[in-house]
Amino acid sequence: MFIRFTKEQQETIIADIQRFFYNNRDEDITEFEAERVLDFIKENVAPHIYNVAISDAKYVVERQYASIEDELAVLERPIKIK
Repeated sequence: MFIRFTKEQQETIIADIQRFFYNNRDEDITEFEAERVLDFIKENVAPHIYNVAISDAKYVVERQYASIEDELAVLERPIKIK
């Protein structure tokens, strides 16, 4: 999956990864190592998260569409047959 972050976003994520390793594993990892972790996440984890997000968005859109259909049905007027 091709994901682009701004320079600022990438720097923040890398710092977050480094902080995670330090706080949870007592490891100081370099910026380069944190970038490799980020690359792994982007290639292997992000597609799963992305697909769940798309599924959630699809559910919201489908519910909104159903709601619009219901609202439009209420606006219909009966036709008198003579």
